[in-house]
Amino acid sequence: MNARLIWPKTISKGDVVKVRLLIQHPMETGYLQDMTGHLIPRNVIQWVSCVYDGQEVLRAQTSSGIAANPFFEFYVRATVTALMVVAWRDDDGQLGELRQLMTVQS
Repeated sequence: MNARLIWPKTISKGDVVKVRLLIQHPMETGYLQDMTGHLIPRNVIQWVSCVYDGQEVLRAQTSSGIAANPFFEFYVRATVTALMVVAWRDDDGQLGELRQLMTVQS
């Protein structure tokens, strides 16, 4: 599973920053059939967590109502240059993680 975090290139201390997160995941609902008529097993992301500078800034519990390749958008007040760590888990027990440094200018 791949993921991307996107925010502005230039961030000043104290800015409220729009963070965009895209996770590539099929989000199979368990209701669709393959070409042979067998149900494709359910496999959706169960939860997503985002931590900035050691503080959780986003927690989401998802369900089959979210489309494939889910997109999340949220805001964070940038205070220091720190890692943004995103983690998630799906129904198959697969864990995903993305770490990206948010650089804040003083």
